[in-house]
Amino acid sequence: MAGIRLPPEDIDISQARALLTADLISDDDRSIAADSWSIKSDYGSTLDDDQRHADASEALAAARFCAASDYSSDKEEPDAETITSMLGYQSYWDATYADELTNFREHGDAGEVWFGADVMEMVASWTKGLCIDISQRHLQNHHNDDDSESVSQEDKDLSGWSVLDVGTGNGMLLHELAKQGFSDLTGIDYSEGAINLARSLANRDGFIGIKLLVDDVLETKLEKKFELVMDKGTLDAIGLHQDGQIKRIMYWESMSRLVAPGGLLVITSCNNTKEELVQEVESFNQRKIGEMEEEGKGLKPFWYLDHIRSYPTFMFGGSVGSRVATVAFCVR
Repeated sequence: MAGIRLPPEDIDISQARALLTADLISDDDRSIAADSWSIKSDYGSTLDDDQRHADASEALAAARFCAASDYSSDKEEPDAETITSMLGYQSYWDATYADELTNFREHGDAGEVWFGADVMEMVASWTKGLCIDISQRHLQNHHNDDDSESVSQEDKDLSGWSVLDVGTGNGMLLHELAKQGFSDLTGIDYSEGAINLARSLANRDGFIGIKLLVDDVLETKLEKKFELVMDKGTLDAIGLHQDGQIKRIMYWESMSRLVAPGGLLVITSCNNTKEELVQEVESFNQRKIGEMEEEGKGLKPFWYLDHIRSYPTFMFGGSVGSRVATVAFCVR
């Protein structure tokens, strides 16, 4: 799962995404057989998957979370049937990546780059700049080196950032991050076909150091924390599941565990604006603050850092917007 395929301009987006529940491709509950599990021993798990779903259901029942589709004032009350899509189901992605893996083996085709190569390159370059800026500020708190020495040092230190790409799909974003200087790179996807394709492409293109694992971000078996977590379209797809509201809560719970303190979460979305993502994070923060205050803590787990401002914009209904949003959040 790497993102949402953008429909042609002349097709109603609601028609492209809407699908009656009875017509949805059945979900296989994202189960992964133990004998096909590919995570190495240093990525063990002590988390109970059933408890994750129960916690998310309880939070939703308590009405302390709003789906991103509720946030825009110009949207009508959402109908569960109109915001679900087969794109929210693993069976769709398994079939998609089975086809793309066949195309690769027969024709060498890397498959589709979701959101386009230009967006992917912009996200990687912009994220590199954020990481270098953060590292420079951290270094300057400990040293009095001049700027040129700091930049040189931070270019070297960039390779030390541990990076996780959730819903990596064919892994092409990881290739782009490697070109930018990152080297500790891991990609996960719940579709085994996606990981097989990503491994084939990484081997072909010489990115043999990239770690690629079959793992569902909502029920992750990863215990390691990462300084940088990337999401290009995965939250979009999660939100299109019939149980999208519950699964989005599970997503943020997983992110709060996967991103290291002081680390970054960078989300690229075509289904959510920057403002919607920030408000969704604030809703999650408020719920977590209540939990943490009971433990003697009260800090927000996430806070907004920055967003890409250079995407092309368009005017609709008197408002200016973009088809894609990329937002960075820091983790305490």
